[in-house]
Amino acid sequence: MGADTAGRGVIRRAVAGQRRDVAVGSLLGACHQTGEALVPVLIGLIVDRAVVRPDGGALALWLVVLAVVYTLLSFGFRFGARAGERAAEQAAHHLRLDVLRRVLAPHGGAEAGRPPGALVNVATEDARRVGAVNMALTLGIAAVVGVVAGAVLLLRASLPLGLLVLIGAPVLMALGHFLARPLEHRSEAEQEQAAHASGVAADLVAGVRVLKGLRAERAAVDRYRATSQASREANVRAARAAALQTGLMLTLTGSFIALVALVGGRLVLSGSIGLGALVSAVGLALFLPGPIGMLAWVGAELAKGRASAARIADVLAAPGETTGGTAEPAAPAPGELRLNGLGHAGLDALDLTVRPGEHLGIVVTDPADAQTLLHCLARRCDPHRGSVELDGVPLTELAPAALRSALLVAEHDAQLFDGTLLENVVAAAPAGADPRPAMDAAAVDEVASALSGGTDGRIGERGSSLSGGQRQRVALARALAAGRGVLVVHDPTTAVDAATEARIAAGIRRARAGRTTVLVTSSPALLAETDRVVLVDGGTITAEAPHEDLVRDHPVYRTAVLT
Repeated sequence: MGADTAGRGVIRRAVAGQRRDVAVGSLLGACHQTGEALVPVLIGLIVDRAVVRPDGGALALWLVVLAVVYTLLSFGFRFGARAGERAAEQAAHHLRLDVLRRVLAPHGGAEAGRPPGALVNVATEDARRVGAVNMALTLGIAAVVGVVAGAVLLLRASLPLGLLVLIGAPVLMALGHFLARPLEHRSEAEQEQAAHASGVAADLVAGVRVLKGLRAERAAVDRYRATSQASREANVRAARAAALQTGLMLTLTGSFIALVALVGGRLVLSGSIGLGALVSAVGLALFLPGPIGMLAWVGAELAKGRASAARIADVLAAPGETTGGTAEPAAPAPGELRLNGLGHAGLDALDLTVRPGEHLGIVVTDPADAQTLLHCLARRCDPHRGSVELDGVPLTELAPAALRSALLVAEHDAQLFDGTLLENVVAAAPAGADPRPAMDAAAVDEVASALSGGTDGRIGERGSSLSGGQRQRVALARALAAGRGVLVVHDPTTAVDAATEARIAAGIRRARAGRTTVLVTSSPALLAETDRVVLVDGGTITAEAPHEDLVRDHPVYRTAVLT
């Protein structure tokens, strides 16, 4: 019930945001439908006033009137459909932006339990379907006006026929809404399966090199085939529900029109209406299937829109991984980072102060503890015990966006984007900043020389055209170019050779001179350039000294960094 209610809220906002175009499209569409309903009436008048009693002047006059009506209804349809389509596309665009803003929000949480492909499906197909509700409403309102206009004109021609339409049309609309309910549920299941298939495909494409290295291509193909088959079956079930709903509505509509024609024929035979009225009644009976059938289509589109709106609402309402603060970092920020009794998962009572401008190394013997520490520093989670402070202010009190502008945690698995090498490096850099020092520090010049376009060469989605070491260097250059006051880097050189690693170690020290830098790594080359190193073993700090002293005096440290 909650998801459905939230889904309806998404639809209301999508329609309210485009109310002007929806109103204009509905008005022009109503003019078009009214004109369509007037055409058989005008033909009936021509028959009565210019054919039964031949009158050339009257015939010419009514033909001109008929031409004017045709022109107006034609333009009404053209511009009304344009307004409705514009409302649909604009609403879908705004929904895509809303989903993207939620996914990229500093407090996170939207991606929990959802693979990237599923989120892409929500931001594209689901947003399109909800946006299409605007077009459906535009055409639906016009169709209602068309049915009412037809009924009113029928009432003028014959009271029994008009009453029949006024009673029968609402019944058909109610049946259409009832028949659309199964379609809504099956459409939601179809979108869920399609999103899952997209997510599996994205994961397999991202890990294609690993799969080939493990010779697991067959298992991957079998997995995707099963997922794709489930998606296809859900799609078929949704298509069957749509076909059944459409078929039943067409059958009911046809039966209704046949009943109208039967009653009209009896009235003609009884002499209750004349030849012109008969022509008008028959024409209106032929006209009515159009707007009534349109109402059936509108019902199906609304059902799909409701299902997609519920999925969008789930993403938008996803709880954040952290709660947001409101405080701003000190300006200018000294860059002091302090851990006060930090306890979370495997970490226990970590007390550590990183002095402003210090180049600190942290060696963590358990990779899981290292990941936990990074998540706490990046505020992807809040510690169960203790706190993390930036310049004396707990991270929990800082606004997420302000925290990101002062402290950057560059994790080991940072992703690259499709674009040029330079675009990836400057993605987070301040406007007008020179990226060359960062690129030089990360030895990206060697990467650029291997690309046909140099720094303007494209590196492909996730850096697919680069080796593992090249990707690491570009990601490190991006982190350095961001110019944050405090930078935390996790294992930035695990895939580069020893000579390049030594160059990068010196480059990081040079590029970050005077700013606080924390290297969470076990690389001797990187640790040798630090002011001091902290060893975290068993979730607690067990040693703290310069790298050379720890290598000489501490066996656990020596084992962690030299083996």
